[in-house]
Amino acid sequence: MKILFVTGGSPATVFALAPLASAAGLAGHDVLVASPEDMAPYVTGIGLPVLPVTDGAMRRFMLEDRAGASLSIPSGPQERIHFNGEGFGRLAAATLPRLRSLAADWAPDLVVGGSLCYAAPLLAHELGVPWVRHTWDLGEPPGMDNGAATELATELEAAGLDGLPVPALWVDICPPSLRAAHLAPGPRHSMRFVPANLRRPLEPWMLRRTGRPRVCVTAGSRVSGADGVAELVELARTVECLDGELVVAAPQDVADALAVEVPGVRAGWFALDTLLETCDLIVHHGGGQTALTALHAGVPQLLVPTIPKMLEPCRRIEERGAAVVLAEGEQSGARIARAATELLTAPGPRERAAEISAEIAAQPSPHRMVSVLESLRA
Repeated sequence: MKILFVTGGSPATVFALAPLASAAGLAGHDVLVASPEDMAPYVTGIGLPVLPVTDGAMRRFMLEDRAGASLSIPSGPQERIHFNGEGFGRLAAATLPRLRSLAADWAPDLVVGGSLCYAAPLLAHELGVPWVRHTWDLGEPPGMDNGAATELATELEAAGLDGLPVPALWVDICPPSLRAAHLAPGPRHSMRFVPANLRRPLEPWMLRRTGRPRVCVTAGSRVSGADGVAELVELARTVECLDGELVVAAPQDVADALAVEVPGVRAGWFALDTLLETCDLIVHHGGGQTALTALHAGVPQLLVPTIPKMLEPCRRIEERGAAVVLAEGEQSGARIARAATELLTAPGPRERAAEISAEIAAQPSPHRMVSVLESLRA
C-alpha cells in the first residue's frame, strides 16, 4: 500500500507523524512524506523519504494573505485562533498544486495528514482514497478548523464540498484522560505517543543523576532570533537561582548565544526523550510535543504558554495535577521561581505525571496502528 503523510510547517509536526510513518515503512508499505521545503531536513533526519510541496515558510502563511499583503495579528484569544486557522488554510492552498503533481506520478492509496494539514482531506477527496487525520499533540481548538474553512471556501466549493470532510479515522496520540471535552467528528483510535527527535551523540552526564534536582528549560525547536534568545535567557536566569542543575534544550545557534549570556549552563540540541529521563522538572512554552514528551517521561511541568491555543491543553495537564500553568500576565520571575520550587518539592506532581506516563504506555503501539490503516483499504 502507498501511504502519503502530510506534515505542517514546524519540526513538531514532523516528529508527531514519524512513529506511524516509520512503522508503516517497516511493515513493508511504500511511505512518502510531503512537507514544506524548510521541514525536509527534519524528515530526512529521522530517516523518511520526503518531497517538498512548497517553498513557503509557516511564518509567511500566518502573516501574509495570498496576495502577499501583510496581516495584523488579532488581540483577542478566539480571534487569534481563527486567524491561525486561516494561516493553515493558506498553507494548504499553497501545497495543493505540488501535491496533485505528486499524486499524478505516485498515486497514494491512503493519505495521512497532521491535525491542521487541510490539503490532506482535499487531495484525498479528489483521489477518492481514505483520509486519516493524525493529532500532533494534545489537540487543536475547533476554531482552527473554522478559520481554515473560511480561507479555503473557494477550494471547498470547487471540490463540491460544503465544509471540511470528516476523516475516515482519527489517530489520536493524546492520552485519553487529557483529551478535550468536545472533539472534532470522525471515528477515533488511540495510539501510544512515541517521542521522535533529530539525534545527536549522547554525553555521559545525560544518563546520570547527581543527587541535585535537574531542571530542563526549553522554548521548543523553532526559537530563533535576538528576541527568542533574550526570552530564553530570562527564563534560564529565573530558574538558575534554584538549588539545582540547569539544562537548556535549544537549537544549537540559540544555545551558543545563550551560553555567552549564562556562563556555565549546559545548553544545546538535546533529544528531550533521553534528557528528561534524568530530569526532575521541565519549564517550557507549552508546546504540545514537548508537553507529551515530558508526560511520557513522567516529569512534572511548569508551563508558560506563549500562544493562545496552547493555554487550554496546558490547563488540562494542570487539572490532572502534573503541571502548573502561568498564563500571560502571571509570568514574572518571582512567580516562575516559586512555582518551580513547589513542583520540585511536592510529591503530588511527580506522582500524577507518572500516572499519565503509565496511561501513555498502555495505548496501542504504532505497529498495531498500521493494521488499522490497512483495514481502511480493505
